[in-house]
Amino acid sequence: MSVVSLLGVKVLNNPAPFDAKYQFEITFECLEPLQKDLEWKLTYVGSATSSEHDQELDSLLVGPIPVGVNKFIFEADSPNLKRIPTSEILGVTVILLSCSYDDREFVRVGYYVNNEYDTEEMNDDPPAKPVIEKVRRHVLAEKPRVT
Repeated sequence: MSVVSLLGVKVLNNPAPFDAKYQFEITFECLEPLQKDLEWKLTYVGSATSSEHDQELDSLLVGPIPVGVNKFIFEADSPNLKRIPTSEILGVTVILLSCSYDDREFVRVGYYVNNEYDTEEMNDDPPAKPVIEKVRRHVLAEKPRVT
């Protein structure tokens, strides 16, 4: 049995413009006092073919942790477009929310993210260079993958 259990993650601003901050409401339970902080990270997978385009959007130390149910809002910036291949800005990608204790990851929640234009016309005939102001992201919050 784990000392810390993830009870729920709620994606707060979804769907949202591509360049909007990510916001998650995280609820977890701690069964006994912890000596160290929990480290939460949000990673954006920038390319399906290479991890060199992955970006850690933010990390957050949470502590001290009281015994019982705890809840907080984790907010992270959108990815840096310069680190994503232009051909991979639109379409499906993944974000990973992970938590570590004492430098050991003990939970990871993955979400598919669909990045597409906000109009059917632009999706049907996309411009050669993505127009970020018109791109919306939709996190498939109802289908997380927990490992």
